[in-house]
Amino acid sequence: MSDAAIHPIRFVLSDMDGTLLRADHTPSQRTIDTVRALRDAGVLFSLASGRPPKAMMHMVEAFGIDVPVAGFNGGTLVNPDGSILLAHHLPAEAALVTLALFSAEPDVEVWLFADGEWLRRDPPGPMVAVEAAGLGYGPLVVESFEPYLDRVDKIVAASRNAPLLVELEAQLQPKVQGLAHVSRSQPIYLDVTAMLANKGDALKSLAAHLGVPLEQTAAIGDGGNDPAMFHVAGLSIAMGQAEEAVKRQASVVTDSNIDDGAAQAIERFILAAY
Repeated sequence: MSDAAIHPIRFVLSDMDGTLLRADHTPSQRTIDTVRALRDAGVLFSLASGRPPKAMMHMVEAFGIDVPVAGFNGGTLVNPDGSILLAHHLPAEAALVTLALFSAEPDVEVWLFADGEWLRRDPPGPMVAVEAAGLGYGPLVVESFEPYLDRVDKIVAASRNAPLLVELEAQLQPKVQGLAHVSRSQPIYLDVTAMLANKGDALKSLAAHLGVPLEQTAAIGDGGNDPAMFHVAGLSIAMGQAEEAVKRQASVVTDSNIDDGAAQAIERFILAAY
């Protein structure tokens, strides 16, 4: 018997890219209808993403979300109207170490998110277009990241060289231990955020805010930043295309995002109890 059968789920926190959204960054009609069915059943639903909050607002509207959502891997919790509920910034010390490591790699594009903006220093590489397509807007070009170091939401190393990002993750972890959270939100993105800026702490904060016990929460995701919420949710669901290391940390595995895996899991493991 699943945890969902023992403790009917009252709150679902889902990743966006690779989970609710297809490769073109849109949800299927089945996914939209399934989320609506959750809300009709009285189950709360929200989003947790590595995206900046302002790049999540169109999906907040599309899914009719009326509770806070978590951007920057949980670093910033925002209300549906975009106002900030809670924010965790990366310590300047960790930001400097991270920028030094990433900037030394010619195959890596280095981005910094602060003040609600996506910032870059270097000439645009191929990853800028990929990110802009997902976020719906482009970066601001700055001469230096230094003026923003006291209010960094996230630093990203972006590269089509996925094995390099795995190596950089392993190199950076011990350098910022206790100061920052390092995870690959997708194979092409390595994210660095504050220690409390992770989806696990976001789930705890949102559940407490909504008055839902953790055993009655569910988490759905596909990336390396999603097991943090898997570990605290009552029910955790990994997408079919996720890496094996991610799947092993989930309660159940569903189909891929292109096969409506999130909708399937919600129907089978959550709505079936209502």
